[in-house]
This record gives sequence, C-alpha cells and structure tokens, in this order.
Amino acid sequence: MLRPGTFALTLLLAALTALGPLSIDMYLPSLPDIGRVLAAPTARVQLTVSSYLIGFAVGQIIYGPLSDRYGRRPVLLAALMLYVTGTAICAAAQSIDPLIGARFLQGIGGSGSIVLARAIVRDLYSGVRAARELSLMGSISAFSPIVAPMIGGVLQTVFGWRASFVVMGAAAMVAIVLAARLLPETLRQRVAEPFSLPSLFKGYASVLRHRGFRAYLVLLTVSYAGLFAWISGAAVVLEGVYGLSPAAFGFTFALGAAGYMVGATIATRLVVRLGLDRMIGLGVSALAAGGLGLAAAVAAHVSGVWLVVAMAVYLAGLGLGMPQAMAGALTPFPDRAGTAASLLGVVQQTVAAAAAAAVGNYLGASAWPLAGVVATMGCLSFFTWALTRHVRTAER
Repeated sequence: MLRPGTFALTLLLAALTALGPLSIDMYLPSLPDIGRVLAAPTARVQLTVSSYLIGFAVGQIIYGPLSDRYGRRPVLLAALMLYVTGTAICAAAQSIDPLIGARFLQGIGGSGSIVLARAIVRDLYSGVRAARELSLMGSISAFSPIVAPMIGGVLQTVFGWRASFVVMGAAAMVAIVLAARLLPETLRQRVAEPFSLPSLFKGYASVLRHRGFRAYLVLLTVSYAGLFAWISGAAVVLEGVYGLSPAAFGFTFALGAAGYMVGATIATRLVVRLGLDRMIGLGVSALAAGGLGLAAAVAAHVSGVWLVVAMAVYLAGLGLGMPQAMAGALTPFPDRAGTAASLLGVVQQTVAAAAAAAVGNYLGASAWPLAGVVATMGCLSFFTWALTRHVRTAER
C-alpha cells in the first residue's frame, strides 16, 4: 500500500481522476463517424456526451455518502467495475440508443473515481495544502485531455470509433488492479448511522447550510458548464464548421487542453504564497478573458485555431482557480468529505450536462451556440467570485 503524503499516492489519485476526461475526450474525434455508421442525426449523437454527464451526476449522489459509511476503497472498486461493464456495452452497441444508454451506465461508474479521489485528498489535507494537492493532481491528470483526443483521432482513422471504447475499458482494468493493490484506506472515522435515503438527504442538507460552500458551489458549477459546452460542441464546430479532419481535430483539441495543465502547474507553485482567494481571482479573470476571446474569434470569422487559443486561456483559468475553489468547499467538512464532494459533483455535472445538451441541440452551421455559452459562463464565474468574496472569506 502507498503511504499517505507521498507523490506516488498523488500520482495514483491523479490517474483515477483522469478516467473521467478520458471517457469524453478520447471519442470526441469519432462523433461525426458515429453518426454516419449508426445512421443517427447530430443531436442524437451529442446525447452520448450528455448521457455520460447525466450518469456521472447521478452516480455522484451516492458514492460520497457510501464512502463516508463504508470506506473509500471498496466503493471505488465497485464503481470501477461498473464503469468497465458500461464501456464494454458501448463498444458492442449496434445502434445509437443502446450507445446512449451504455454511456449513461459508463458515467455512473466513472463518477466514483473523481468523487473518491477528492474525498481522499480531504481525508489527508485541508485548506491551502489540499488546494496544492488538487492542483498537483490536476497538472498530472491534465495529460489525459491532452493525449486522449490525439489517441482517439488516430484510433478513429485506423480502426474506427469502437476502438476508443476498447482502450477506455483496458485503462479502467489497469486502474482496478492498481487501486486494489496500492490504494490505502484513508477514512479515519466512519459515519455512524446506516446508509439510507433519510441519512443521505440529512447529510446533503447539513453541507448545504454552509454559506461558504454554497458560494464555492456556484463558482465551480458555472465555470465547468463552459468547459463541458466546449467538450460537447468542439468536434462538431471544428470538424463540421471549420473543416478539420478527425486526426487534426485531436491534435488541435489537445493544444487547447494543455492550457489546463499550464494553469494547474502554475497554481501548484503559487497557491501557498498567494492563498486560495487570490488564485481563484486569477483563475476567473482568465475564464472571462477566454470566453470573451472565443466569442470575438467567432465574430471575426478567423481560423478555427483562434477558437482553440481562446479556449486554452479559459482552460488555464480552470487550472488556476478551480482546485482552490474545490479545496475551499471541502475544508469545512472533515467528517463528511465524501458527502460534500458528491454534492459538488452532482450539481456540477447536472448543469454541465444541460449546457452540453443545449449546445448540441442548437449547433449546426454556426459556432455561436458554443461561443455564447462559454463566454457567458466565463463572465458569470468572474462576477460570482467578486460578489461572494465576503461570504467565502467569512466562513472558511
């Protein structure tokens, strides 16, 4: 078993959190081909993104509270097995409706890894130290959205869309083996009451009563809505509107995703010196600038590369500020870290799924539905941070 506080444990947790981005970004270059092979319209194909996000939200409702009661390890392993099952069904789907349903199941399973990784971080750290750990994990796991679309583009070109799901399943099997052999149990004191629907709602209510948590919740939710609008619509816009090939899209999308790694790496170095709130301020400023830059690029009718550059700024803002916001939200709940992490994830993913579905429904010959949502979410993130500073600093 890995010892708490070691870089090896951080690396394992980062790998577990990378499973979520891998499950979306790897198959994005295949979205147009899925529609062609399965004879499905664009809006139906986009539902494979939204159904995953909805499943990701639904799964997070129970994983945190379950892990507060029964421990992090057993709940994580069960979630990963469910993910493998959903992924196998995705790879075998012969029409769009089973693929949409299997993506929902895949999302339910995949949500466990990110919720429990965050809960484990809170078990071991708090405040700025937790923020640094989450930033370090983010800078490592950011390799997933960078390399996943490139790998997915190559797999699509050589083998077709099913190959991405085969690779996802293999990655999850490796994660199961590593977690079973190396992941320690970090929960120090288990929640006393048995897991039940009343106890679930009671736990969520106790977390929601904290005003500072609610402020962080809004901040995290609107910022990630912009991210998932981009994830949902990037392939359609860059391939369909700007004419990129699947392989070119994969490499171009990866350049944008590198912005998150840069932002998270900078945050790892600066958060201890600057503190949570100043780092979040830098992050939301980049979110607003990136969102407005994306809208400006669409309005100017420039090359699709400039859309990616603007989105790289937005993603850098996520890396700069959102691990800090996550740490600020979890710090007040040492006894219910799983519940708090679940509630954050549920709300984030539900709104993200709605944003992704909205973008997918309106995309066509124009990139404006995508640019409008990202710009709006970036600006809302900045205003949320500015308007809630007194609440967050008063209730840390």
